[in-house]
Amino acid sequence: MSLFLRRLGKLCHGKPAGAVRKRSSLLLSSNSYSSSSLLQTPPCFVLTVAPCGEDLGKLVIIKANEFFTITDLEKKVPLDLVDTDHLVGASNGWVATLKDGGIVRLQDDLNPFASDTNPKRILLPPLVTLPRCQTQMVTNMAMSSSSPEDEDCVVSLKFFGPQLSFCRPGGKPEWTNTRIANPCFYSSPVVFSKKHGMFRILASGGYLIGSWDARTDKKNKPKFQRLRFRNVPKLSKTKRELLSSCCTSEHLVESGTTGETFLVKLYRRPWASGSEKMQTKALMVFKIDDEGNAVYTQDIGDLCIFISKSEPFCVPASSFPGMTSNRVDFLDFDENVCISVPDSNIIGGNCPYLAPYHIPPQTIV
Repeated sequence: MSLFLRRLGKLCHGKPAGAVRKRSSLLLSSNSYSSSSLLQTPPCFVLTVAPCGEDLGKLVIIKANEFFTITDLEKKVPLDLVDTDHLVGASNGWVATLKDGGIVRLQDDLNPFASDTNPKRILLPPLVTLPRCQTQMVTNMAMSSSSPEDEDCVVSLKFFGPQLSFCRPGGKPEWTNTRIANPCFYSSPVVFSKKHGMFRILASGGYLIGSWDARTDKKNKPKFQRLRFRNVPKLSKTKRELLSSCCTSEHLVESGTTGETFLVKLYRRPWASGSEKMQTKALMVFKIDDEGNAVYTQDIGDLCIFISKSEPFCVPASSFPGMTSNRVDFLDFDENVCISVPDSNIIGGNCPYLAPYHIPPQTIV
């Protein structure tokens, strides 16, 4: 994999790449990730968009189970879509853009397996900013189902600060806004839990989970669960010094196949003095039970966790030939790494990514 990432780095900087390239190929699997024997695509992400004229570009992707293969697709997308000033989040292969006037648009253009001849775009009503809040800086987006076209789907936008907003595109499209009182949630992303049927936010530091039910028209008070960390390993002085020198981010991830909930702590710091590029140095994974115990683990079984600027997810590795299990894949604007959960071995490197969104398996009808 390290050879692949060195080649990938060359590609990102416009130099010839030695990695294997191939034309559009959907590598489908009939697997247990779905409740039925449907064909599904492996997780992937958009490496780049290759300009092809008329302000359009062709998608170039990397599949999670094909480390050494760069796949060139024929699918064309507007080049301005990967303008990072407008992209504010992604979930289940849909991206959200925020334009002037607070207009949010959902679209599936960056989903490699969605139609390129009939791309879907859904306009949401203008954002409403609560007093002493802001709606220009978005933390992330989450959805209660795989498509905003579903009648009962609720889309949530989490903003930097106290505002959390919900909208039902398939119903009456209007924003329901909530002001979060606890500042510990202000910089945290929102995720949707199918197990609990609620939108959940992990507070900074990872000691508290807040849950909001936005699927009904009633304004319900949030529920809170305090976490207790168990089985935390004793660290050497060197490891403690390393972790204390890093910036920490906490991520809540749920497995749809096992029903397990994980808390992933990522430790990152600048790769060189004075550099803005961040480099992952360590991770810790905790399994959360119904009583709020967050138990440290080095074994997540057959699962592979995907964390990016999109809503996180995890899949059974055995469902996709070539994918390794018991690992965490992390993708950011300036880094792409694979981290082994048992020994925290990190393989990867720094490279710019215009749309650092992992795309979960897509069912092919």
